[in-house]
Amino acid sequence: MRKVVRGVGVVSVGKIALVIYAALGLLVGIVVAGLSSIGALAGLAAGESGMIGMFFGVGAIVVLPIFYAVIGALIWMLLAFLYNLIAGMMGGIELEVD
Repeated sequence: MRKVVRGVGVVSVGKIALVIYAALGLLVGIVVAGLSSIGALAGLAAGESGMIGMFFGVGAIVVLPIFYAVIGALIWMLLAFLYNLIAGMMGGIELEVD
């Protein structure tokens, strides 16, 4: 049986994207924090202050998930809105379901 997706909920797409991109941002933040910590420790070993690198790393764990979530949700909401406009003109995507 074929069904046609003629529209999607813009806000519901945004909510899903928000959660997915927040998780992705957290993963990236953890990587950035780890690399910043390694750099800060290397700086301390060389006799320099590594505190700025440590603060940058901790900030990445907080800032990147928020940034990724907001930007990802806005982009996917825009795409959902554009899909609805184009699907209205062209008829949508056909899906085969049981």
